[in-house]
Amino acid sequence: MSATVHPLGRPSAPGLEPIIALTASGMNAVNAVILERMQSKVAMIPELAGHLIAGGGKRMRPMLTLASAALLDYPGARHHKLAAAVEFIHTATLLHDDVVDGSATRRGKRAANLIWGNSASVLVGDFLFSRAFELMVEDGSLKVLKILSHASAVIAEGEVDQLTAQRRVETSEDHYLAIINAKTAELFAAACRIAPVVAEAGEAAEDSLETFGRNLGIAFQLVDDALDYASDSATMGKGRGDDFRDGKMTLPVILAVARGSAEDRAFWAAAMAGERASDDDLALATRLIHSSGALDDTMERARLYARRAIDALAPFPAGRAKAAMTEAAEFAVARRY
Repeated sequence: MSATVHPLGRPSAPGLEPIIALTASGMNAVNAVILERMQSKVAMIPELAGHLIAGGGKRMRPMLTLASAALLDYPGARHHKLAAAVEFIHTATLLHDDVVDGSATRRGKRAANLIWGNSASVLVGDFLFSRAFELMVEDGSLKVLKILSHASAVIAEGEVDQLTAQRRVETSEDHYLAIINAKTAELFAAACRIAPVVAEAGEAAEDSLETFGRNLGIAFQLVDDALDYASDSATMGKGRGDDFRDGKMTLPVILAVARGSAEDRAFWAAAMAGERASDDDLALATRLIHSSGALDDTMERARLYARRAIDALAPFPAGRAKAAMTEAAEFAVARRY
């Protein structure tokens, strides 16, 4: 029986197991910080935050901080609090996103805003942002503070930019890439860049690891957007077709619109405006995306960015950390959830 070959050429399907094993002890320390810092005398705060934080996410961003530190043989522990800060920033943005999107599920569970309400979700998100900044200040590095505070601002800009593009069928591929570079890739990049800062590894290492994180983040988001038209809620942890019903102009839609007939484009205009949002409409959208090659081409672009991420690791010596980070990039484009 021949081995399965995944999109970047490995003889078997890649996974996150190597990076999880590499960062296991560090993640125990990070999780202890997260648990401690999400506590509050206001009971709703740890209850709501815990609902999302314990919700089974991949924890990719803090793992990338720890893996980048391992790649550099950093022997200290400063990056544990900073990795927790990265996760708090990410969790805060998820809480805010679910309110903006009116999401019903997150990671296969009811979204926090449906349980506690929009106001509580926004305010607990603000609390987690504040905790993240406390952790940055405690670290004492102005450079780290600059990297993560800038990332927080860029993420917010990206979310607002996505809102302005929502339901606008004329959104371009360049505009879409600018949005995902800001709202997703920026935190991946920052999570990787702070490790060489605390390790005092120099600007070249910072630039290489930022490049790795940014390209990995773009690949990750491209696959997320493709899976919305290729998966289901049981595997994705969110409702299939959420992006379609929200009128989000993701790359599969942008490519399908550009390649469609006049009739197809009329459908997309109505669908993105919210006038065609039934299950049958979603099925038609999915068929158009598949038949136009938009899904395959979105995945090919994701593979391109994953290769760029892996190439950015070239200056670093071979070893367990480099292999785990390489496989994490391969997993990003081979996953089905």
